[in-house]
Amino acid sequence: QVQLVESGGGLVQAGGSLRLSCAASGRTFSSYGMGWFRQAPGKEREFVAAISWSGINTLYADSVKGRFTISRDNAKNTMYLQMNSLKPEDTAVYYCSARNGRNGAGRDPTDFGSWGQGTQVTVSS
Repeated sequence: QVQLVESGGGLVQAGGSLRLSCAASGRTFSSYGMGWFRQAPGKEREFVAAISWSGINTLYADSVKGRFTISRDNAKNTMYLQMNSLKPEDTAVYYCSARNGRNGAGRDPTDFGSWGQGTQVTVSS
């Protein structure tokens, strides 16, 4: 399994931007479809965005479409989530994850097997 470490979270005002990074260990990063999920206090973990192994195919939750951009750099074993026009409802712990044996983009959390420890994003109004 690939090991994942998120970074880049923090406190930002509504309308601001943050870029999250997900650093992966191992030489097989480029073979995995990857995704970002988030969990707000008292709520279930929800899908945010996903990207195929090549970076060509992406998926977004309706709530972030047009504001967030997922990307990856396989040479650096790193995935990113650029978050613009942030809203207070984006406040959550953000997790990156790798799909189990799948290289496409998908949104079903049961397809994901490796998870990072999460990074907190707080958006103030």
